[in-house]
Amino acid sequence: MTFTGNQALRIHEPLIFEVGHTEATGVDLPEPAPHTSRLGKQARKAPIDLPGLTEPETMRHYVRLSRQNYAIDLGMYPLGSCTMKHNPRLNEKAARFPGFADIHPLQPLSTVPGALELMKTLSHWLLVMTDMKAVALSPKAGAQGELAGMMAIRAALKARGEDRKTVLVPESAHGTNPATAAALGYRVEGIKAREDGTVSVDAVREKLSDDVAAIMLTNPNTCGLFEPEVAAIADAIHEAGAYFYGDGANFNAIVGKAKPGALGVDAMHINLHKTFSTPHGGGGPGSGPVVLSERLAPFAPVPFFRGDELVERVGDAQGDEMPFGRLVAFHGQMGMYVRAMAYMMSHGADGLKEASEDAVLAANYIKASLSDLMSVSFPDRPSMHEVLFDERFLKGTGVTTLDFAKAMIDEGFHPMTMYFPLVVPGAMLIEPTESESLASLDIFIAALRDLAMAAKRGDTERFTEAPKYAPRRRLDETRGARKPVLTYEAPEPAREAAE
Repeated sequence: MTFTGNQALRIHEPLIFEVGHTEATGVDLPEPAPHTSRLGKQARKAPIDLPGLTEPETMRHYVRLSRQNYAIDLGMYPLGSCTMKHNPRLNEKAARFPGFADIHPLQPLSTVPGALELMKTLSHWLLVMTDMKAVALSPKAGAQGELAGMMAIRAALKARGEDRKTVLVPESAHGTNPATAAALGYRVEGIKAREDGTVSVDAVREKLSDDVAAIMLTNPNTCGLFEPEVAAIADAIHEAGAYFYGDGANFNAIVGKAKPGALGVDAMHINLHKTFSTPHGGGGPGSGPVVLSERLAPFAPVPFFRGDELVERVGDAQGDEMPFGRLVAFHGQMGMYVRAMAYMMSHGADGLKEASEDAVLAANYIKASLSDLMSVSFPDRPSMHEVLFDERFLKGTGVTTLDFAKAMIDEGFHPMTMYFPLVVPGAMLIEPTESESLASLDIFIAALRDLAMAAKRGDTERFTEAPKYAPRRRLDETRGARKPVLTYEAPEPAREAAE
């Protein structure tokens, strides 16, 4: 170790509390003029305890921290289910055009015709790609779009005079599905997966009753498999008077290949970051539009488009329109709309279809390249955009899924999604996306092959001590859970330590 803790360009960065101190400030401000505080009981009673840093200190602190973060711009990010794909810079440039970036949500509609035209065009193509009848752009994330779809289902049932209380959720669904249903007051009934990782229509029929409001099914599911009986499941659900919520998180695997509406889906959210390359979370609000079938279209939340007209208030509904209300204050995340629209227009219909095909090809290439050393959970079915491995190949090695993932950090890769989905023990869910080149996939595969062989030949220290080369070593997770350190304690000052 060096005296400073730095190793050439890998610079040790302390907490911001350790860079400056509270008795100093990076700027000189005059004493405020005498005044009477209007804060009353809200006035601060103790110091804010934030350190004072100069501008260079502040800039260096955050730049150094950013260099210790893994990012999609640094390397492959094979998180299954999350789809960490490249964000084209063309999309970023378009999102920064003043006509999009500088508008205000309270501007009169007459002053933002370009933004409205973009929203309308985006809505049109989302409906075309999904074969749906209505879309709400306003949800700020996939989970909120999911909430909106389920609220539309609840509103439709209420309009029929029904108060159904049960929602069916297969165990291969996304984790937000049961949470959303429970948040809306529904009782969640699980459905077991078959041996091949998919949902049987017979298993769904066994659960159906007059009390079932909906099924929430992810397709392709979180095992990376397309549900072969999805149309039959939709028919059974509709025959029982319930609705089909299709989790659209994995829509990026089937764009241009299959339309959810044609498969019988009534509501589906679309994660713009997963399918149309907007940044994951957007550095703030993301975007998760929800599309609705003809059965649910009347219940879309405001604001929504009626042809060329933007309907902003529930009171402006006409005919059979019965919006359940407003989900968010304004119209959603304009920056995400612009990025998604730029991605669509630069690819075109054929390009979007090819992106889906390339994502599926990349996942199956990884599956085929690793299946002799790692255990594929469902080897007899083709993977879609992601491939699921499990811990069976590590049996008897003393290496766990967590150890394997930590060793990937030393190889320069962000770990895959671990221990999810829950349908297999020690799950390792890998999603390469269509963004990765063949060379990128090959070095990733070679690294995992080397790790798998190291585990099998007994090189356990390579795993149990990993990561060795990251800015921080592995935490004691057990002690961290049982004895968490919740209060910051200042370290010994460097000058005193040196003495």
